[in-house]
Amino acid sequence: MLVLHYTGMTSGVAAIERLCDPDAKVSAHYTVDEDGTVYAHVPEERRAWHAGVSHWSGADNVNSRSIGIEIVNPGHEYGYRAFPEAQIAALINLCGGIVARHAIPAARVLGHSDVAPARKDDPGELFPWQRLAEAGIGVWPQGVKSDLGAEALTLYGYDPNAPQDKAIAAFQRHFRPKCLTGQWDGECAGLLAGLLGPQSV
Repeated sequence: MLVLHYTGMTSGVAAIERLCDPDAKVSAHYTVDEDGTVYAHVPEERRAWHAGVSHWSGADNVNSRSIGIEIVNPGHEYGYRAFPEAQIAALINLCGGIVARHAIPAARVLGHSDVAPARKDDPGELFPWQRLAEAGIGVWPQGVKSDLGAEALTLYGYDPNAPQDKAIAAFQRHFRPKCLTGQWDGECAGLLAGLLGPQSV
């Protein structure tokens, strides 16, 4: 898996200092600054401590099976804002190499909120998931007619033990960011069916 985060701190300098502080007990494989500078912290073959308590597709401990990238952004707590073009271009280049080297399936390119919906909102609704998918990194579904309920989120990989409203919000942040309601509706059902394939409709 490839898991994308925002740093959620007041500055990139503060975020990188924390990621490099052994006492913080948090780390990532890479950080991408707003100007496009890429910092490498942990070798890709080593575990980094970026996801915390997490779950995806029936498996806990996402840290042991993923590469984590921190994207400098103050996040919802400190003035969430759009991600600069230079940053996204660098991120696409970095992710392209990672998914190629490790043969990471497109559906396993995820946000922190996907794997920890009860705790996390990042990289958030301003993150350009569609742009990444168009560059071959991750997926962007085409909606179809469907009456799938929110419980079917677990079929895609979301934690069955997460509060349903949190899982719905995480799904919307990733796949329907322009309408973040936390409520399940027909559009969400159609997008999920598009992700799951014809057998789900």
